[in-house]
Amino acid sequence: MSTPETAVSGHDVPAEATRTRKAWSDYVQLTKPRLNLLVVLTTLAGYYLGMEEGSPLARLIHTVVGTTLVAGGASVLNQVWEKDTDRLMRRTRTRPLPAARLAPTPAFWFGVALSAVGLAELWIFANPLSSIVAFLTVLSYVVVYTPMKLKSSLSTIVGAVPGALPPLIGWAAATNSLSLAGWSLFGIVFFWQMPHFLAIAWMHRDDYAKAGMPLLPVIEPSGRSTGRQAVLYAAATIPVSLLPTLLSLAGPRYLITAIVLGAMVLWLSFEFAATRTHVAARRLFFATIIYLPLILGALVIDHAWR
Repeated sequence: MSTPETAVSGHDVPAEATRTRKAWSDYVQLTKPRLNLLVVLTTLAGYYLGMEEGSPLARLIHTVVGTTLVAGGASVLNQVWEKDTDRLMRRTRTRPLPAARLAPTPAFWFGVALSAVGLAELWIFANPLSSIVAFLTVLSYVVVYTPMKLKSSLSTIVGAVPGALPPLIGWAAATNSLSLAGWSLFGIVFFWQMPHFLAIAWMHRDDYAKAGMPLLPVIEPSGRSTGRQAVLYAAATIPVSLLPTLLSLAGPRYLITAIVLGAMVLWLSFEFAATRTHVAARRLFFATIIYLPLILGALVIDHAWR
């Protein structure tokens, strides 16, 4: 015969441990670790391109960790705000908050804590300027962009601003400045995001319509404006991507790579604009996915060889 103690140790404790593991897994999921890998990569690139010889390794580590915490916190707060609209969309309804696996209040404070610790780490161990840029990233993403998604198609442009600030965080941490070279990195990521997000918006336009988000493919179902803007922003990405060479961050090897990669995205943007099919949007989406790590990798490698 089992006693209450053995019943607890045999059944309740493992069940409680399983629930705890699942809860922690859900909290990690709220931080969007796969998406924020790009944040880490762009921050690293910005730091490396701006750092001087003899720059302490500890500052780099604190910059990456602090930015990762801030990005994770911003993602959590974004999902707390959007829990109701996420529940309406097929691709987001299984997230921890719309699926009711986590409660909004502890998730909110979790996001606040992550952001606050990350900002403090940047302020103390990198420099105040990098922390200020990171704070503006959270502010523009959570307070401006997130509610704007329910009000205007211009939210896509506004949302590209916080998405493009991480390389500037890295640059600020390394140089304690916001020079033109740092802003050129911001420009590359900013313009890259537009065809990327427009392709996503087109592929998931029905979901966005159900959630009441007036993105461009929702308010203009023919897709002509969506395709036209994808082409315009892809075209703008090419000259902006050449700025690092003009500003002596890189040389001709990077220049050639930037032109080739930019031409690839522009060609697929033209294809999407002409056909406006799911297949064309998906091809453009995957092209933008590989574009950013390739162009940043080429920039970093060329800078290292100079």
